[in-house]
Amino acid sequence: MAALLAGVVLVSGCTAGGDTADEDSGGGDGTRVDVAEQELLWEECDSGLPGSECTVFEVPLDYEDPDGERIEIAVKRFPATGDDVIGSLLVNPGGPGGSGFDFVDHAPYTVSEAVRESFDVVGFDPRGVGRSTPLTCLDAEEIDDYLGTDYGEADDLADLSPEGLDQIEAKSRAFVEACEENDSELMRNIGTADVARDMDVLRGLLGDEQLTYLGASYGTHIGAQYAEQFPERVRALVLDGAVDPSQDQLSVSVQQATGFETALRSFVEDCLTRPDCPLGSPGDSVDQGIAVLDDFLADTAAEPLTSATDDDREVNRARAELGVLAALYTENWWPRVREALTDAMEGGDGTGLLLLGDDLYGRGDLAEYENSTAALVAVNCSDSEAPREVEAYAEAAAEAAQESPMFGPMLAWGALTCAFWPEEAVAPLAELNAPGADPIMVVGTTRDSATPYAWSEALAAQLDSGFLVTRDGDGHTGYRMGDACVDTMVDDYLLELAVPDDGMACAGPRAAEVG
Repeated sequence: MAALLAGVVLVSGCTAGGDTADEDSGGGDGTRVDVAEQELLWEECDSGLPGSECTVFEVPLDYEDPDGERIEIAVKRFPATGDDVIGSLLVNPGGPGGSGFDFVDHAPYTVSEAVRESFDVVGFDPRGVGRSTPLTCLDAEEIDDYLGTDYGEADDLADLSPEGLDQIEAKSRAFVEACEENDSELMRNIGTADVARDMDVLRGLLGDEQLTYLGASYGTHIGAQYAEQFPERVRALVLDGAVDPSQDQLSVSVQQATGFETALRSFVEDCLTRPDCPLGSPGDSVDQGIAVLDDFLADTAAEPLTSATDDDREVNRARAELGVLAALYTENWWPRVREALTDAMEGGDGTGLLLLGDDLYGRGDLAEYENSTAALVAVNCSDSEAPREVEAYAEAAAEAAQESPMFGPMLAWGALTCAFWPEEAVAPLAELNAPGADPIMVVGTTRDSATPYAWSEALAAQLDSGFLVTRDGDGHTGYRMGDACVDTMVDDYLLELAVPDDGMACAGPRAAEVG
C-alpha cells in the first residue's frame, strides 16, 4: 500500500578507531554519547553466506537522551577476500524495512569480485527492522487485511465510494494506533536521520576513519542523510536508484506512479513479443495490452480470484495489483508474472499473483510477515511531512491517475496512513546538500519503476558534491544489473575514488564518453 517500496569464522575484538561518533554523533549539537566505547565481538553466523560473521551493538533510542533507553542493532560482515584491504563497505538494500543484515548474504551477486577483494562487506538491520530492535504494529492477519483493503464498489479508484473511503481511512488509523500501542517510543525515533547516526556509530566501531557505502533505493536516503550530518566522514557513497528527499510523502507517492507506469509499459511491450503472453499477441499495441490487463483487474474487484494457499485468501483487486506491481521491480520476475497472469486470466487461479505480493512485503510463510511493512510505513511517515486532510489524498489520487491509471490511485491512497502519524515524530521537509562532503555518486536508471529517474537527477543536483551516473535500462537500480559501463564506473569510484570529469557517465541525455 505504501510502496517505496521494495535479499564461518569466529573472530573477536574489533575495537573503534579513528574519529568516533561519541564526539559529535548529534551532527553538531555537542552531545556526547558513550556508545563508541563498545567492542564488536564477532561470532560465526547461524546462517547465511559461509565465512560471514555476526554481532550486535547498542545505540540510544533517543539521541536527545543519550543516557536513556538503548536499542540493539544487528550486524553481519563478510570479510574481504584479498590481502590489500581498504576497509569496510557498508550496504543497505532499501525498503524502508529491507534487511541490510541479510543483504550481505547476496554479496557475490550484488558487489563485484574486485570490490569484495578490497572491502569487508558489512550490513546492518536499521533500527526498527528485523534482527535489530523491531517495531511491530499489526499481526499477520491484520497485515493481510491492511494490504488487501477492499475499495468498495468504485470502478475508479481515484474517486472512491463512501464505503471504500471509510475502509481505507479506518485501516490507516488502526495501523497507527497499533504502532502506538506496541511501542510508542520507537515509532517516534525511527526516522532516517537516526539511522544515519547509528551508521556513524558502526563506522567508528569498525575502525574506519571515513565511510564507504553502497545504498539502493531507500538506502540512498540513509546515505544522503549521513552525508548531511557527517560530511567530513564521507569517503565514497554510491546512492543507487535515488529517493528525492525534498518531496513530501504524498508527492513521492504521486511521482512514483510515473515510474511504475513506465515500467508497466516496458513489461507489456516485452510480453506482447512472446507466444505465452496473456495480454495479447505480437502486433498488438502496448495500449491494447494494458487495456486487457485493466479489464482483468476490474473483474477481480467485482469477483475476487481463488487461491491455493492454506489460508484461502481471496485475491481481490488490491492483491492482484500488488502481484503485478512486484514484477515491475526487476525483469527477472517478468516470466513469473506472465505465468501468474495466465493462471489467473485463463483458470481463475490467483495463487501466483498472491505469492508475488507476499514476496514484495516479506510474507515468508503463512504464519507471519517480516516486520518490514511496519518499518516501511513508520519510516516513510517519519521522514517527510504529509497532509492531514483526507481530501488532499483524493486530489492526489486523481492526479496520480493521470500519470498511471492502473497504479497511481493505489499509491496515493497508500500514503493516507501518514495523515494520522504523530506530528511530533515527523521530520521537517528539507533538501540534503551535504556541504563539504567529498564527491558522492548517484546512479539512476531511465526506466526505474520504484524510484523514477528524475529523483536521481534531483538528488545529484541537490548534493553539493553529487554527480550522476545513468543506466539506460529497465528494472530497479543500476549497479550489477547487466550494464558493464555502470559497473566499471561504480567499481572505479569505490576502489580508486575515480570521478568522471563532467559528472556524467555511461548513458543519458548528457552522457560522457567513458573508455
